[in-house]
Amino acid sequence: MTHPTTMILARYADGGQGLDDAALWSIEVHLDACADCREQMAAHATPATADLLDRVALSLDRALEASPQSARRHTPAGALHRRWLTWTLLPWLAVTVAVLGCGVLLDAAEPSLPSIVLLLSPVAPLPGVAVAWSRRIDPAWELIAATPAAGLGMVLRRTLAVLVVVLPALLVAGASTGTSPALTLLPCLVFTAATLVLGALIGVRRAAIGLGAIWCAAVLLPSVAARTPSPVLETDSTAVWAVTAVALVAITPLAASRFRRLASGN
Repeated sequence: MTHPTTMILARYADGGQGLDDAALWSIEVHLDACADCREQMAAHATPATADLLDRVALSLDRALEASPQSARRHTPAGALHRRWLTWTLLPWLAVTVAVLGCGVLLDAAEPSLPSIVLLLSPVAPLPGVAVAWSRRIDPAWELIAATPAAGLGMVLRRTLAVLVVVLPALLVAGASTGTSPALTLLPCLVFTAATLVLGALIGVRRAAIGLGAIWCAAVLLPSVAARTPSPVLETDSTAVWAVTAVALVAITPLAASRFRRLASGN
């Protein structure tokens, strides 16, 4: 483990003067796990900061003594669900599964139409991904975004929680309509990764809305209107989707620093 130097800790204790966002984030993550460095940093705290910390500690002690049950509510399971998902996701995931079910019914009722399930597969995870990291929907977003555990890692964990629900639903819906599993899942993964990459620049929610709107306008609606499958969802396009998915997944870690800023959740 690489420890911050005494000078860096002193600058951090003095308000982080001259340290960029990446350095501040790495120091916070390290301090979260290293008691020795926390002790060193405390030695560099200004008298005003030390006094403030003493008053906060005293206030917390009194609050915990007055409300002993409150400490029991913050269980490891509670921390786990905040890292992996937010309860506001559940209605959106339920709606996504319901829409895919409607797609199966439409495919059975109107065989002349191109597969609705296939047309919906790229955008199926986007509502959940948008909600998973959105300051407008998650009531605890600002509190979580300000913690050292936030960033790309949390975005990926919550996105994985969305895919754990959406991908099996897509597989079941695709199998019910005879749709190729590769053509069902690969576009889904491509649009998910594209949302994260673009979300690093304009915010995950805006990226999901924009990509969903483009897909609906350029592919979904024209395919339904013409009653013919889009060329981008033909069997020959599988290799292109696979290469695109791999490329976007490889690019995603390069955007990690952007997710340390609060703007990435817009």
